[in-house]
Amino acid sequence: MTGYIVGALVPIVFTLLLRSSKKVKKRGVPVDVGGEPGYTIRNSRFPSPVETSWEGISTLAELFEQACKQHADKPLLGTRKLILREVEVTEDGRSFEKLHLGDYEWLTYGKTFETVCDFASGLVQLGHKREERVAIFADTREEWFIALQACFRLNVTVVTIYASLGEEALCHSLNETEVTTVISGNKELKKLVNISGQLDTVTRVICMDDEFPSSANGRWTISSFADVKSVGRASPVDADLPLSADVAVIMYTSGSTGLPKGVMMTHGNVLATVSAVMTIVPGLGSKDVYLAYLPLAHILELAAENLIPAVGGIIGYGTPLTLTDTSNKIKRGTKGDATVLSPTVMAAVPAILDRVRDGVRKKVDAKGGLAKKLFDLAYSRRLSAINGSWFGAWGLEKFLWDFLVFKKVRAVLGGRIRFLLSGGAPLSADTQRFINICLGAPIGQGYGLTETCAGATFSEVDDTSVGRVGSPLPCSFVKLVDWPEGGYLINDSPMPRGEIVVGGSSVTLGYFKNEEKTKEVYKVDERGMRWFYTGDVGQFHTDGCLEIIDRKKDIVKLQHGEYVSLGKVEAALSINPYVDNIMLHADPFHSYCVALVVASQHAVEDWASKQGVAFTDFAELCEKEETIKEVLSSLVQIGKKAGLEKFEIPAKIKLLSTPWTPESGLVTAALKIKREAIRKAFSEDLAKLYT
Repeated sequence: MTGYIVGALVPIVFTLLLRSSKKVKKRGVPVDVGGEPGYTIRNSRFPSPVETSWEGISTLAELFEQACKQHADKPLLGTRKLILREVEVTEDGRSFEKLHLGDYEWLTYGKTFETVCDFASGLVQLGHKREERVAIFADTREEWFIALQACFRLNVTVVTIYASLGEEALCHSLNETEVTTVISGNKELKKLVNISGQLDTVTRVICMDDEFPSSANGRWTISSFADVKSVGRASPVDADLPLSADVAVIMYTSGSTGLPKGVMMTHGNVLATVSAVMTIVPGLGSKDVYLAYLPLAHILELAAENLIPAVGGIIGYGTPLTLTDTSNKIKRGTKGDATVLSPTVMAAVPAILDRVRDGVRKKVDAKGGLAKKLFDLAYSRRLSAINGSWFGAWGLEKFLWDFLVFKKVRAVLGGRIRFLLSGGAPLSADTQRFINICLGAPIGQGYGLTETCAGATFSEVDDTSVGRVGSPLPCSFVKLVDWPEGGYLINDSPMPRGEIVVGGSSVTLGYFKNEEKTKEVYKVDERGMRWFYTGDVGQFHTDGCLEIIDRKKDIVKLQHGEYVSLGKVEAALSINPYVDNIMLHADPFHSYCVALVVASQHAVEDWASKQGVAFTDFAELCEKEETIKEVLSSLVQIGKKAGLEKFEIPAKIKLLSTPWTPESGLVTAALKIKREAIRKAFSEDLAKLYT
């Protein structure tokens, strides 16, 4: 009998010891800094902000050249060959482009460096001067990366612009920076032609594709990417390498509010972030394969694609619409990018990881029966283990579930993923756990902004907690300062709370030609450290890890004086399976909130079929009173479970059938909602919700 008792108690004791040991590890520690009083944390392993991880390297141009010399014969950049492009027409008359893509074709480090040098020389021969700026306006592809590195070798500042940017924002970005040369794809070139009469300084355009219009009403010359390389190869020009303090990139934000702002990043800023992330990702090296598909106009992707060559890794290019075998643009029966490439490392934004989760669940639910029961059992057993229980699936049982159940899920992204980096927005606890279990890989959840070169915090690989964004990166100090109006103070109990302020070597120079806004949110302290006031609100846990809890700009005061944090409520409600996207709306002249909810077609139609609700199409289903009632009831339940107050939970909703996309102008390229644009587009619907 004693043996049974001991056998039962040992796992419990070990579990308690394990949990206690997790609490002990200090990932961030307090540090004395200048500037506004606050509570400041640094990375526990680095006493001062890291500037570079490579001796003698102070710019991105030097880092890339060193990598190419060290790994000259190894593959670096890969692009899939297009075998067939066709258009499929559905029964209701809608047409969709489908692609049959072949294997990856590779450029070695040596050949890539040669191409970069040729293109740089070609730019000079074309007439581009060092003091002029180049804009890159295209989807992520190997030509984008080559053009970027070519400009770095000439110390030419690159203006990055999202390919999905609207005409007004595009004009603003190009004119404000007085760009003379634009490098674009054929699709983006058509946008440029439409606004050619509104561009003040553009004199030349370089098209990455072979087919393009021959002129734009005589306003500029158009050359092909291949021709510029050929001209440069015939007439080489010496490099004019930059200094660390030179501006490498003016990165235009995706513009979630108003016109986008151009953030000035030096070579030193980006190098600091690249150096810091290298210390966080475990074992990053020459065996790693990176799948590049996020916009290179986003700092997360730009930093990642400068880091991978620095460690001798491989970059294979893809797109969000060709990522998996079932992606929208992949021809049925052919393979997606991840299946062909089998990456080991990927970066992602939460919206894409949410889609992976929803896609897997959709397939599991569709199979039903024994397959679903097996999946649910395997998932619950692994979830218990990840949460620290010795009664969960460990060892041989873990191996068994991985082989029987999760192996097929992991094949969706090629089967070799060992690390995922998530940034751009908060990742839900549900999605984080789902990815941990089903893909068998840790997620490094980061917090940062364009203004901090993505540098701020990053969760370490052994931190299995959810809802947090890790300790400060080695390049950053993170400070909390009092925000009395919001009720957040650094002496709050049990944790210090306040507005998040980021300092260190990754903090950028400010906004291009916007001194007023720069002075408002950037400060330099008496010790010379530069700080950026994020407008986000956070709290520090005892181990030095940060949790984002609010957003200053999202606070709305209701009619009876209650404060509602729109972003906080949206994050809590977005885990609802009926919700594809959501925007909460609060009016100071009313006592309750309302919401616009983009419905998840699979989940809502599945509910309707089970309930016997008849409908002809999804739009009609979203208008039905019983559907709205079901979704609203579900939102209320989740809101209560999340601890939301009654006034924070929407009292009425408008259910929408059409997804919000960057092309619609309702979300950014990073898939963040554009609140003002949505309010304007659905102003009548919002008004009706208050009648």
